Amino acid sequence: MRIMTRLSVNINKIATLRNARGGRVPDVTRAALDCQRWGAQGITVHPRPDERHIRYSDVRDIRPRLQVEFNMEGNPIGSFLDLVSEVHPDQVTLVPDAHDAITSNAGWDTRRHRTLLRDICTRLRSEGIRSSIFIDPDPDMARAAADCGCDRVELYTEAYARVYDEILTQEEPGLQTPALGAGGRDTPAFERAVAPYVETALAAKESGLGVNAGHDLSLDNLGFFIRNIPFIAEVSIGHALISEALYLGLEETLRRYLAILA
Repeated sequence: MRIMTRLSVNINKIATLRNARGGRVPDVTRAALDCQRWGAQGITVHPRPDERHIRYSDVRDIRPRLQVEFNMEGNPIGSFLDLVSEVHPDQVTLVPDAHDAITSNAGWDTRRHRTLLRDICTRLRSEGIRSSIFIDPDPDMARAAADCGCDRVELYTEAYARVYDEILTQEEPGLQTPALGAGGRDTPAFERAVAPYVETALAAKESGLGVNAGHDLSLDNLGFFIRNIPFIAEVSIGHALISEALYLGLEETLRRYLAILA
């Protein structure tokens, strides 16, 4: 059954641009409120301890101004969990980031870290916060995530996006970057790229979990992904969306994402 997949805009890249120069330009809070005004159903932030993009002060500033869902991603270290308890987001997505990781690069081993994740999910539930665990496309990790007591998993979609782009450039030699909004290709090669995610999403659903997705999803590859997993509850998109907005403008970029998801 096809459900309406919600778009949560990750605004980390806007903060990265601001921090590169200092000051308040671009204004991260204004960007979050503009995304909300232009139809995004959620805002995602991923504060890291070194505050190289979203700062803890940004989180405190943005949270009370939002009327849409607020999703905080991060490694559940003490300072992150303290901030969660302070601002009370709607959802927390647990990501096993190393402190020096450029970006998220792996999902949780939900069997190995079961005790840790179970304790954190129990804490979040006691505070009325939905929990989501970031996982690789592995059905066993989805089933083990359910044993951790989370509400959802988020599928780490970097591998899908990378393979999708590789296939696209092989089928269309000379194409350096996929055309914005080109949609999906219903061919065996593209179906193989999404197959592990379909299997993992089904395992999560059968275990009673909701399913989110994120990382390197774009205007080009999102439609195919959603058509193959029509019960995705939410996609969190930042890097591609902000990059595409350099050409299209932020409002138009959001309009195109929302059209795909509709």
